[in-house]
Amino acid sequence: MPPDRMPQDWPYRDKTRRVASRPHDWSVVDIGKGPCLLMLHGAGGAGHSFRNLIPLLATHYRVIVPDLPGQGFTRSGARGRYGIDAMAEDVATLCKTMDIAVSAIIGHSAGAALALRLSPLLNPKGIVGINAALGAFDGAAGVMFPLLARVLAVTPFIPHVVAKLWGNPATVNKLLTATGSPLDAAGQAQYLTLVRDAAHVDGTLGMMAQWRLDDLMRQLPTIATPTLLIASSGDLAVPARISRDAAHQMSAASYVELADHGHLVHEEAPQAVADLILHFLAGLTPD
Repeated sequence: MPPDRMPQDWPYRDKTRRVASRPHDWSVVDIGKGPCLLMLHGAGGAGHSFRNLIPLLATHYRVIVPDLPGQGFTRSGARGRYGIDAMAEDVATLCKTMDIAVSAIIGHSAGAALALRLSPLLNPKGIVGINAALGAFDGAAGVMFPLLARVLAVTPFIPHVVAKLWGNPATVNKLLTATGSPLDAAGQAQYLTLVRDAAHVDGTLGMMAQWRLDDLMRQLPTIATPTLLIASSGDLAVPARISRDAAHQMSAASYVELADHGHLVHEEAPQAVADLILHFLAGLTPD
């Protein structure tokens, strides 16, 4: 049964179910048959961001798409577990609860960092990162915004204020355009639903406040899992060089850059992204 807060027209609502896996009450899309792909969205999004990619992969694989703790429609059971290490442990526990063996992990933005952190816990055959957020953001915003997020995350009433102030079509469209990915009306409406949800805003701010990548970045050269890093030349949120530089540090990583599209390339150009993913997965050791 999908979560009660989920709109009737939410993508893959009929394939979404609750999974109680400590410490969270997860919202998980489970669709398709075959080797299992775990798909992890970025901060501020939800599993819905893979809505256009899912049907292109579910014809070959069983696709598992959880909303991350506190975001989308997953109810958090521990606000102190939004950092990358704790979240990786909780996602691994979710997979154990669901009794699934993950063949590959696909992550977008911060979800790509989480996918790499999960490598030693789930031992996948491959990892795909889409516009992976693996470095510090440039400019003044990169200094001020994390600090602001930490303040907001420990002030209980602030998420409600943010949801009220930002939860309008013009602001959401501006936020999406700032990523280099102006979406269609349906995509914008789905993000508007999330921004208007104070619980989702609280989960997003909490994740941003607790997210630390120093250990993961030091470990990149030791990650031997075959990895494909896909970047977009038009990404205004995470520059393509972040993925390119990370690939150079990894012993088993390859890098592909798509022209023109922005940070949400998997929503803008799902077929191009799916083609790269399927080609990469086909080259992995069979299950």
